[in-house]
Amino acid sequence: MRRWDFGFLRFGILLLGFGIFLIACNFFSTVSPTLSPQPTSTTNRFPTLPPTSTPQPPIALTPRFTPTTLTASAQPPNNPTATPTQLPITNYSSGHIVFTCFIDGFDNICLMDGDGKNSKRLTFTKATDFYPTLSPDGQTIAFSTRRDGNFEIYLMNADGSNQRAITQGLGSCFAPNYSPDGKKIVFVVADEKNVQHIYVMGTAGGSPVKISDAGSNVDPTFSPDGKFIAFGSDRDGTPSLYVMNADGKNVRRVTQNMVVGGRNDWSPDGKRIAFYAGVPYRRDIFVINADGSGLGQLTNESDNRGPTWSPDGKWIAFNSFRDENNEIYIIHPDGSALTRLTNDPRPDWQPKWGR
Repeated sequence: MRRWDFGFLRFGILLLGFGIFLIACNFFSTVSPTLSPQPTSTTNRFPTLPPTSTPQPPIALTPRFTPTTLTASAQPPNNPTATPTQLPITNYSSGHIVFTCFIDGFDNICLMDGDGKNSKRLTFTKATDFYPTLSPDGQTIAFSTRRDGNFEIYLMNADGSNQRAITQGLGSCFAPNYSPDGKKIVFVVADEKNVQHIYVMGTAGGSPVKISDAGSNVDPTFSPDGKFIAFGSDRDGTPSLYVMNADGKNVRRVTQNMVVGGRNDWSPDGKRIAFYAGVPYRRDIFVINADGSGLGQLTNESDNRGPTWSPDGKWIAFNSFRDENNEIYIIHPDGSALTRLTNDPRPDWQPKWGR
């Protein structure tokens, strides 16, 4: 065979191989499966808070009413809003604000001036101390503590000295509040079924008297004249704000169509009540007339709780997460002049304003 025949043969074999290659590529591209788009991950709007090292009180019938202990790591998501200016306060109310401060892994009681200055720690126990409130004369502080194994109501001098229990074995006791004359305390007791009842007893001791008769009830506060008590309750299904006579009679509902939190406070003239309401991590501060009229909203962002009036009625203090940490703020009752009082790496919460 001549040499050009071999060259032609080799050329034909190469051409045939190339054709087979093209056919195979087309076949596999046709039968190869197409990958489906993968679902994107979603993030919970309200992440679950991790457990804290602070002992927790028993859970009430509604989680909104459960006292919650905060840690620096257990923070709700922050709203990207403007940071309130630390304004020079020239017309703040005199007096003091007692509050819960999370230090060394436990809730403690702290006290500061009404302008946020001269803050000092009053309790140093390795147990939960919270729900502080000042007596009308500013000389004594009542609070709830678990230092004895069960939550009891304690009293101490405003400088932190002479700490002593006034309840024992009644149940888990929370949220004390003084009567205007300072002779009585109204507070909440959670029973073995975790239902919370309102009791009244003398500050010098004596037998506590139960004055609530329905539902789970929280955060009772005396009116400035001592005739009424405001409180939160789920007795009608939805957690709401109520007012009753100081003896527990004549209960009437103040708020409608709102999920109300517990802590509330009367204005010094006794005409209005400040409270908070909303879903977890998106709660706001409101004021309302004691008869249920004149509802006003003071805040509209982040998570805000625990309002308390200044003695002169010009300010309302509350705690908020708006600056990425639980801090104490003040605001006028018309919603103006929002001002931050505390700026600590620790959480500060549950303020109560007094003399």
